[in-house]
Amino acid sequence: MPEKSIEELPRDLRALNAKGNDALQRENFDYAIALYCQILEKHPGILDIRKALRSAQAGKSGASKSLFKRAFSNVSSSPLIGKAQLALRRNPLEAIHIAEQVLNTDANNAMAHKLLADAALAADLPRTAVLSLELLVKSAPKDKELNIKLAEAWSLSGQKSNAERVLEDLRREYPADNEIFMALKNISARKTLDEGGYEALAGGGGSYRDILKNKEEAVSIEQEKRQVKAGDVADRLIQEKLDRLKTDPNNLKTLRDLGDLYLQKADYDQALVFYQRIMSVDGGSDASLQKQVADIQIRKFNAALAKLDQSAADYEEQAAKIKAERQAFQLEECRQRSEKYPTDLVIRFELGQLYFENGKISEAIQEFQKARSNPNKRLQAMTYLAKCFEKRGMNDLAARTLQDALKEKVGFDEEKKELVYTLGCVFEKMGKKEDAIEQFKIIYEMDIGYKDVAKKVDDYYSGGG
Repeated sequence: MPEKSIEELPRDLRALNAKGNDALQRENFDYAIALYCQILEKHPGILDIRKALRSAQAGKSGASKSLFKRAFSNVSSSPLIGKAQLALRRNPLEAIHIAEQVLNTDANNAMAHKLLADAALAADLPRTAVLSLELLVKSAPKDKELNIKLAEAWSLSGQKSNAERVLEDLRREYPADNEIFMALKNISARKTLDEGGYEALAGGGGSYRDILKNKEEAVSIEQEKRQVKAGDVADRLIQEKLDRLKTDPNNLKTLRDLGDLYLQKADYDQALVFYQRIMSVDGGSDASLQKQVADIQIRKFNAALAKLDQSAADYEEQAAKIKAERQAFQLEECRQRSEKYPTDLVIRFELGQLYFENGKISEAIQEFQKARSNPNKRLQAMTYLAKCFEKRGMNDLAARTLQDALKEKVGFDEEKKELVYTLGCVFEKMGKKEDAIEQFKIIYEMDIGYKDVAKKVDDYYSGGG
């Protein structure tokens, strides 16, 4: 469904819009909201009315001038959220309408904005999705998933420069993230094709002469952007970049492109050669690049494991040996990085996870206690801390840590489900059955399929709990 202008509305609805604007000016927010929603229910693609509705919702919530001075809230217990989630699968426009009902009473509801953005993208209303995604990204500027989705919405809106800007900002935050790298490459390739004249040609303007001069470059970029490349195309791109290195041997982008290409061919040894060259050129100062090198080493271990003959008599022995080597490498490599970058709390969190997986609970506690000072890892670190306390039998400390984390958690996403579920399990171990079932019921109301909460709640009500 294409997004439209107000001028395309029937006369009677344009009159309603005028009344809505007047009500908004007089700060009669409820009336303005009712009028705007009435129009959008019939014509959901009118972007300017959607923007006006946002202003009215924000005004009603008392946040029109300071939307981000208070945290995004979430009416996670509202049945409308669950109803919108169900509608999203079968009727995205209905999901948008339901999400707006939540925003009509709480303009800062992050779950409603996320649902609305997903539904708008599904309904081919990308600029409507942008309205909610920009608010969410402003509240969580380092959230990778939200930024990538915002870039996708901008791209679908025809605003590829905005999409590039979003991804470039995100890549500065996560310089070694391959998902961001490929998303940016895809956007850049589409932008190049557009600028080469294809859009003008499709619209009746431009000429084939305009685009032929860019055709070879566009084809190369289009082939390069594919995540999985045919062998001959990958080999040609590798040769092109090797030729470039002859005249510019320290070009970091070319070195990284070669590393990526060899990685996609599963030639891990050659990929490591080029990533290690990058590290030697930039002095090895990039912690994220070192992490990527370590990840390639892990993929080598995994490839070796996959090559083993499972029917061989010594398969279990050989598999156990590779797994032990992989585990030892991961732990030692991460420990060395934490020593080199002692203030990098993301590395501390990663090291804590590895200690936890290796059964080194005391060491894990120490790392998670440090990692919780990082706002992006705080809640995850607190969840792991609680699990560490639980393994030590310190269930009272585990429960208190989880309750503290839940006080800080906004929204009802997978992370919160994990916190609530873990707290329920801790209460079970403490013999607090009523407290435990209350936690499981919270999840049951929102996601009946999560782990074994359905069985736990059903058993409780049937008298089997």
